Amino acid sequence: MSTAAASRIQVERYTGLAGIRQVMLDMYADVRHDLIHLPHYSADSFAERLDRHAAEDGWEAVIGYDGVEPVGYAYGNTVLAGNRWWTRMDEPLPPGFDQVPTLALKELGVRPAWRKTGASLRLHDALLAGRPEPRVTLLVNPKAGDGKVQALYASWGYVPVNRQTPSPGSPALVAMIRAVVRPESQVLR
Repeated sequence: MSTAAASRIQVERYTGLAGIRQVMLDMYADVRHDLIHLPHYSADSFAERLDRHAAEDGWEAVIGYDGVEPVGYAYGNTVLAGNRWWTRMDEPLPPGFDQVPTLALKELGVRPAWRKTGASLRLHDALLAGRPEPRVTLLVNPKAGDGKVQALYASWGYVPVNRQTPSPGSPALVAMIRAVVRPESQVLR
């Protein structure tokens, strides 16, 4: 599939799981097909995380469709001071760091047939486009794709700020952050 495939992807935005939960579970199984046998990456573990995340403040998801075929998803929610996102960091955060409302990008997945087409960036940017937070953070396994996934996020402007192991069985992850850049037409004055 070519990079032109990303341009024909239609993105839909959701603020709840009604009508999309099974679609997301099915896509996840395809996205993580090579890791799904590991406890942290199992379908059941993802379902538990998805349900928990969807109940958190400011949760929102985007799903990309090529016609009627779902190709990928991204979702996240708002994290504020005291949120476990911040309290689980390995190192203390600088004073006031957690005081800025931040979008925590919890999952971004693209099905194998649409990888390397620009679909991930399209989904990422679509999620950010509708958000009020001035910055976005994510966790990435530094070993994913032999470091290529973290390098991809770095190419999108993310910088590492800390590390955390969010749950038992989870790999050690790198916390990255960047500003949310909006087109001039979306900047509030």
